[in-house]
Amino acid sequence: MLSRRTLAPLALALLLLSSACDGEGGGDGGDGSSQDTADAAAVAEDLLTDMDLDEKVGQTLVVVAEGTTAEENAGIIEEHQPGGFIYFPENMTDAEQIAELSNGLQERAADTGAGVPLFLGVDQEQGMVSRLPVGTRFPDAMAVGATRDTEMARSRASVTADELAALGINLDYAPVADVNVNAANPVIGIRSFGSDPELVSEMALAEAEAFEEGGVVPVVKHFPGHGDTDVDSHTGLPEVDKSRDDWEKVDLPPFESAVEADVDAVMTAHVFLPELDDSGEPSTLSGEVINGVLRDELGYDGVVTTDALNMEGVRQTHDDGEIAVRALEAGADQLLMPPDAAGAADAVRNAVEEGRISEDRLDESVRRILELKVRRGLLDAEPADAGAAAETVGSAENADAAQEVADASVTLLRNEGEVLPLDGGATVSVSGSGADGISEALGELGYQVTGSAVDADVAVVGTDDARSDPEQAVPVEAAASAGTPVVVVAQGTPYDIEELPEVEGYLATYSSVGVSRTAAARAIAGEVSPTGRLPVDIPGTDLEYGDGMGY
Repeated sequence: MLSRRTLAPLALALLLLSSACDGEGGGDGGDGSSQDTADAAAVAEDLLTDMDLDEKVGQTLVVVAEGTTAEENAGIIEEHQPGGFIYFPENMTDAEQIAELSNGLQERAADTGAGVPLFLGVDQEQGMVSRLPVGTRFPDAMAVGATRDTEMARSRASVTADELAALGINLDYAPVADVNVNAANPVIGIRSFGSDPELVSEMALAEAEAFEEGGVVPVVKHFPGHGDTDVDSHTGLPEVDKSRDDWEKVDLPPFESAVEADVDAVMTAHVFLPELDDSGEPSTLSGEVINGVLRDELGYDGVVTTDALNMEGVRQTHDDGEIAVRALEAGADQLLMPPDAAGAADAVRNAVEEGRISEDRLDESVRRILELKVRRGLLDAEPADAGAAAETVGSAENADAAQEVADASVTLLRNEGEVLPLDGGATVSVSGSGADGISEALGELGYQVTGSAVDADVAVVGTDDARSDPEQAVPVEAAASAGTPVVVVAQGTPYDIEELPEVEGYLATYSSVGVSRTAAARAIAGEVSPTGRLPVDIPGTDLEYGDGMGY
């Protein structure tokens, strides 16, 4: 009798033998062929057959890693045999430690229960949502949208995937496929590629494909769309009050494209969209949304993960155990970050034993999870090379790729009196958000930087979502009162210009990462031409999607 610990290697051998007979390699073979899918299904079925109920329930759980070592997570692996972990900054210090943590978690999982490898995931969207303390920092998605170049999207995702893989991380909760059409959106904003559904579709799909090619599972999020909300689902339940027709025209297309491309995984949103389900439940708990729209209407049969179950948007009307059960009933496969992993596991197990959730229904989810693990090579993945990880993560080549994206994204929206580009001998004052980084970059370009707008030829003022923070207008007003031409560098959403209508120059970088501040300085100096174009409309102004000026 074979033990569960020997089943995974046996299943792998069967897969490799089948692939060799077909003259093809493992995984998707680059084309998602039906034969490869059949191979993965066969291996997954072998794994599933020998699992007991606790092991099946465990596969649906993705829990937050504890501490910085595998030993600190030994108890939860032994007790719950989770399908995956998600990392946060407190779990990570440097490249070597992260790789060792990943290796240690996989080793412990291999020696426990069914021995199935773990999904090790992280929120590394880039830009403002970047959990890694090391590695290359690219601009936010809206900056990529401003380039209009899917190769920039592919570059951002490819580099990110390479660095994650070097750390033993095999899943990224990205890309964001939300279409940001609400300037007051407090949680998406520059995390979105823009307000045009076609642009968002192209960019999100380019990133998803690049992640898959890099050996990292992408999770396209947040279905059915979080781009038209004015409430943060971390703190409450947003209601998307729009017709079904409007939703299909604006929010649906990126997810429809993702489904057609058979992306690895889709994440649900904790939003209430009455036109899809008027029950009052968030989409994460709605069978009308997941089983009805995503599964039945769109035909998606890949892995569906919930957004984090510790967010208030999903915790309004049920206790945490009931939420876990309802998410699976609605059609989700993975339960991300349940506040109480033991409570979630107990609730799901009890629901199966009582017949509320059939074991066949549970098997559907576990089967999808296992098939994805097989197709993405987790069963035969080599341990991360902890010693060499630092050479890949944050390399000079990767930094150049990030700078290229940032340079291409800079969008010039105002240039009264042709204040830009600056003359080579100009004296510049820099204040506001990101002043240190912009000052340093201008200094390296040969400009004299002063702290006083009175003594400057031009005053550069950085903002970062001044639309929601009126105090950021103060340094702009102070510089203008000195009688000095003012150039604003907007490093958050480009909507700040609505609040700052009198400035002579206005550049949007859509991101506050270092390369974006350097790109702004280079555009100010004329070292690069601002070729970016608005990926959104700006309410309260005559600026529209596609606007932008050059030199």
